[in-house]
Amino acid sequence: MAAEDFAVTVSHCAAALGVEQIVVYLADLQQRHLMPLTENAPPLDIDDSLAGWAYRTLTPRVGESAAGAMVLWLPLVDGVERLGVISVHTPSLDPVTLRRSRSMATLLAMMTTSKRAYRESFVQRIRTEPMQLPAEMLRAYLPPRTIGNASALSTAVLEPAYEIGGDAFDHALTATTLHAAMLDSMGHDLASGLTSVVTLAACRNARRTGADLPDLVTCVDDVLSRWLPDQFCTGVLLRLELATGLLRWVNCGHPPPLLIRGRRLVDGALAGPADPPMGAPATLFDAPRTVHETTLEPGDRVLLYTDGVTEARMRDGSEFGLDRFAESVIRATAGGELAPETLRRLIHWLLDSEHSRLRDDATILMVEWRPPAP
Repeated sequence: MAAEDFAVTVSHCAAALGVEQIVVYLADLQQRHLMPLTENAPPLDIDDSLAGWAYRTLTPRVGESAAGAMVLWLPLVDGVERLGVISVHTPSLDPVTLRRSRSMATLLAMMTTSKRAYRESFVQRIRTEPMQLPAEMLRAYLPPRTIGNASALSTAVLEPAYEIGGDAFDHALTATTLHAAMLDSMGHDLASGLTSVVTLAACRNARRTGADLPDLVTCVDDVLSRWLPDQFCTGVLLRLELATGLLRWVNCGHPPPLLIRGRRLVDGALAGPADPPMGAPATLFDAPRTVHETTLEPGDRVLLYTDGVTEARMRDGSEFGLDRFAESVIRATAGGELAPETLRRLIHWLLDSEHSRLRDDATILMVEWRPPAP
């Protein structure tokens, strides 16, 4: 299938299924709206529509079209990453149509992932405003928002979506390990974005050659010191062993991770002395990098964040702070919310509430260890 034939292929799929119409909707960059890939359908609000309910909860919903036909809303998911939803318009809904529609949603998710990397219309459709150059550069190197398998999940959000400067995140899976990183480069300009991009590339290059955490950080130090000597980057780089829950991390001048266990924040569980930031400051630091470690319990959630989150100002002038941050995640967990939805709602609250405002880039990454029961 050629990229330009996507809409035609979807129409052929609808005819093959024996339904009236299938429309693909993709979540916009900030996960506020579901944007249709056809011109004759309006965008839908994720927080106030049946389609949005299917997206938020990853469950099917059934409604009715203006013409009186049934509309089945199904989540569009690639692995564990939420892409959007599809609407299936059908005169009636029976088990066979439902089963075939679910299969079609799975196929369309793979087709969407295959085409969106190089099809400009997909990229343009999910943007609601112009993007600044540093953000354009940095977003080209970011991984999917959510990755995971049967044992663990990692999900992230990053704002302001169109104006990010130095914040970045990374995560990847191997057969045995979840790798994750939170980065915050000095400044808020093109140089900051370039620093984060180079740091991401150095991390991935070292990781893919089998470097352990201290050696990986040393690789970043060497690259930044050589090519960007006036820049530095704070960050937390971690590895989670999927079978045992062993968590190892290095903190390079960054706020320490938070551990949420059950319905409480475990105070100081992941705290400890931080090493200097990566880059030029590391040249003045001759001690080896400190690797911290602990063992997680099933269901534990680890939060990495940049200071733009906790330093967001409330209406009374106080900071959002760690306590409010952790409490927001704990309440969502208690309510059974999915981890990606928890972060989506939290970052929107920080952006939209009249009680708060962001003073800096705000990035959150949540790692959840959920090993299968014996």
